[in-house]
Amino acid sequence: MAEANTIAAIQALRDGRVGVCTLGCGVPEWFANGRFPVYLAPMAGVTDYIFRGLCKEMGADVLVTEFVSAEGILQADARTRKYTEFSEAQRPVGVQLFGADGQRMGEAARKIIARQQPDFIDLNFGCPVNKVVARNGGSSLLKDADLLAAVADGVVSAVAGQVPVTAKIRIGWDTQSVNAVAIAQTLVNCGVQAIAVHGRTRAQGYGGAADWDVIDAVARAVAVPVIGNGDLASGADVARRRRETAVAGVMIGRAAMGNPWVFQEARQVLENGATAPPPLLDARWTLILRHCRLAVDSDRYGNERQTLTAMRSRLMAYCKGFPGAKELRQKLCQVTALAEIEDLAAFSIGIEEG
Repeated sequence: MAEANTIAAIQALRDGRVGVCTLGCGVPEWFANGRFPVYLAPMAGVTDYIFRGLCKEMGADVLVTEFVSAEGILQADARTRKYTEFSEAQRPVGVQLFGADGQRMGEAARKIIARQQPDFIDLNFGCPVNKVVARNGGSSLLKDADLLAAVADGVVSAVAGQVPVTAKIRIGWDTQSVNAVAIAQTLVNCGVQAIAVHGRTRAQGYGGAADWDVIDAVARAVAVPVIGNGDLASGADVARRRRETAVAGVMIGRAAMGNPWVFQEARQVLENGATAPPPLLDARWTLILRHCRLAVDSDRYGNERQTLTAMRSRLMAYCKGFPGAKELRQKLCQVTALAEIEDLAAFSIGIEEG
């Protein structure tokens, strides 16, 4: 009977017939009435305040901050606080926390809500990075369902209905322990209201292919929205996963790093069934230069030289596939001033125009 109710609740959610699932768990409003939100995935060192704003302009529906540690929040670390900042224009936006102590995680969540009123708190149970796993955070909790449940329960109890609590997981620790369905069910039992599933194991890192069969199985097993993540590089990819799986939304990560226009493309495909031509090279450079100017003007990363040095890897991601990309990358590795990037933009556009 419970299984039948779960399946009915999922179908009702996908059909837009309900705004709250029939099992009594609140559904975040951005899923209501059949909406299919496209998230920007949280990525450390990438999805900062400025990049999130640009992706919102490009059509991202829901944003999540870079992950922050509960301890950093509780110790009032200035750098940690900077990671959690967002503008009103970026809503709905969530702050992602990681840690392995449910009580401390709950205290951190309360502190964030009191200070910033995010639209949701997201729990990181998916990060594969060694330094996070070594602290018993991120994807390490996939190996300890009891501890994972204690963390989730601690945050849900602490938040006490102020905002939804969501989570991001991977499909398992390795191919011998793919347990995403069981983990998702545990999270739902704790009161988590939406779950993003990255279709790789921790052992895979970012290699190999994302397993959308497992993502689909999770989406069909729980009565909260499941957001699929992994190998989404185009609007066509998004439309395919909506068509072929039971996910209630998708989350785009690495593809957005060099192509934030992917959100615009995804929205056009979902709404109209057709994609517009890709942005022209000069439009791409316009956004790149704007990103650089916003970063420099913000003083968030130091002076102009420090900011552009920090942005070099981002600039190289933007320029993938550009005319003269190899030479561009070599030059971008050395930029220290906005004027240099403006000159490179003119050089790149000149190559295309012949």
